[in-house]
Amino acid sequence: MSRTLDPDLVRPADTAVLTMELQRGIVGPESLVPDLGDQLRAAGGIDAVARLLKAARAAGVAVVHATVAHRPGGRPAGANAPILRRAEAVPGANLHIGSVSAQVLAELGPEPGDVVVERHHGVTPFTATELDATLRGLGIRTVVLVGVSLNMGILGASVEAIGLGYNVVVPADAVAGSPPDYAADVLRYSLRHLAWLSTVDEVVAAWT
Repeated sequence: MSRTLDPDLVRPADTAVLTMELQRGIVGPESLVPDLGDQLRAAGGIDAVARLLKAARAAGVAVVHATVAHRPGGRPAGANAPILRRAEAVPGANLHIGSVSAQVLAELGPEPGDVVVERHHGVTPFTATELDATLRGLGIRTVVLVGVSLNMGILGASVEAIGLGYNVVVPADAVAGSPPDYAADVLRYSLRHLAWLSTVDEVVAAWT
């Protein structure tokens, strides 16, 4: 992990904090995988994200929430991966469009001025969504990526963002995966080659 973060990399005018799947049905009360939320909370990740978002809004940094939701009936959007097939097999309204479980955690937003980009298929936030166009419209060149999970979503979002020309900063204390040993390996052996690894304190300090 880098010990110092170049403030120019996260200039408020062209930086966005991108939260990944910090929703009630993923890391909150309605979660189908409660261990993921438990890991994030045990490491202080929810509080760290809340602190980061507060500083971002105060500094004029864009806050974008990348969420996932599914149609509540009819044909599925696509169960072309085991994790998606398992999710579709669960009864009830978990992560259905417009459901409580699809909402961002209340302590994180969305607040006025935040942007929510919802995807309806796949496991990464850029493919076939408005996320890239939204960020480009805001003049963004760097995304500070937080949330879950390091196993797939954070890693996949980093690869996509880099392929689209963005810089990626990942505060290691604001992301989580399960099991924690594997999540640590993703940071150590994969993300450190793709993103600037940092901490919430370093990012906030760059804005203040």
